[in-house]
Amino acid sequence: MVVFILLLCFLAGFSFVMGLFPLQWEYRPTLRTFGEGGGVKKKKKSFLAMGLRSLSMINRPLCTGLLRARILKDLAMGHVNLTPEEFFLFKEAGMIIAVVLILPVVNPDMLTFVVLMGVSLGYMVPEWWLKGRIKRVKNTIAKELPDAIDLLGLCVNAGLDFMLALKWVVEKSPPSVLANELNVLLQEINVGKTRRDALKDLAKKYEMPDLQTFSRTLIQADKMGTSISEALIILSEDMRLARFRRGEQLAMKAPLKLLLPLLFFIFPVVFVLVAGPIFLEFVEKNPSSALMSK
Repeated sequence: MVVFILLLCFLAGFSFVMGLFPLQWEYRPTLRTFGEGGGVKKKKKSFLAMGLRSLSMINRPLCTGLLRARILKDLAMGHVNLTPEEFFLFKEAGMIIAVVLILPVVNPDMLTFVVLMGVSLGYMVPEWWLKGRIKRVKNTIAKELPDAIDLLGLCVNAGLDFMLALKWVVEKSPPSVLANELNVLLQEINVGKTRRDALKDLAKKYEMPDLQTFSRTLIQADKMGTSISEALIILSEDMRLARFRRGEQLAMKAPLKLLLPLLFFIFPVVFVLVAGPIFLEFVEKNPSSALMSK
């Protein structure tokens, strides 16, 4: 009965908000991604996607100000094609699913605490998923950046200017996260944004030390009038050295990460294999009972 009343209250609130906000969603123009030809390809949206987009408009009052800016930035870094309203809709769906799964097995005495824990867990799971996706994207960019800088340096040394070298690298590179970002950088410069502003925006988007160093080096070379090829060669060597040090750091962390499964999964099995036969032999012969009988 309580669940039915809550459902009616939710439907009433949803109908009220949908009356205040018409079924319109935010249009975000995007540049052509890597691998597409002849402009932007308009993908046909399914009925389910249109329904979710319309349903997410109920979250428009919640996604405002700094919260909206933060979610937009995280979605852009994670390459997730969702609006903040749709992301909040997934959070709400996670909360409802968590509560529905917890209610049948919860003790009535701890109902409030467990429901709050389920709501918190359902709210945070999409956030954890997005953070993990952002981390994977950043790791991919950090791995691919030295090779891209090498290709840029080779093209510049061959006689191309920076823009033609960037265009050649974008066209010849296989589709990847960094290739898409360089393609966006190239198109932003072509539509009128200055090279400095485009590089600054790229570094600000991901807030990665490697990308910040890359943009800062190119901006300084452009400002001071120095050779870009020399700057790219030095930058490539530094990037490879930094990647090698990150690999060493991960290798040094591996023994510590293996310690937990070693203690809880491997040592118990070894203990059973070694001490098990001794314990069984002790139980069968039972020397203590022989002493007691004497």
